[in-house]
Amino acid sequence: MTTPIHETVFLGGFWFFHICTVGFKVKEDRNRMSLLVAETIWSEIQSTRSVSDDQLAILHILFGKNLERATRIVDEGGVKKILGQPSGRSIFQVVGESRRKEEYLCFPQHYCACYSFFYDIVNRGEQLCCKHQLAARLAVSLGTCVDVKVSDDHLAHLLAKL
Repeated sequence: MTTPIHETVFLGGFWFFHICTVGFKVKEDRNRMSLLVAETIWSEIQSTRSVSDDQLAILHILFGKNLERATRIVDEGGVKKILGQPSGRSIFQVVGESRRKEEYLCFPQHYCACYSFFYDIVNRGEQLCCKHQLAARLAVSLGTCVDVKVSDDHLAHLLAKL
């Protein structure tokens, strides 16, 4: 297998680049499919407000150790949904697991302010999402997040810190 890659690099960089692009596309498609499966599971959990062992097993396959950490955060009541009034806009505030108990602002499907989001997800592409995003998704699906109503001005102030 090493020889063909070496030969294509030697004969012209285009084919090597093409092989890398194809590999990236496969990983991107796999991630997209994993997120679609996860979305189906989140919807099922939300409809019953409970999670089965089978659903947990599938989520664990998709998210690994981050799911375990997220369940601890949810069990400890570490997820708040900050709701702006009167707009109804929202963001989640999720407690970290460190001794400092830092709180991270996140949009469960798109962004988290934690270091892991930038390092493991954005830069390295090793995870689909961080434990804070998972905790927010799980808490919403189970109906266990704490709703905190704030003014739209206060919400804007929180968002400006991102």
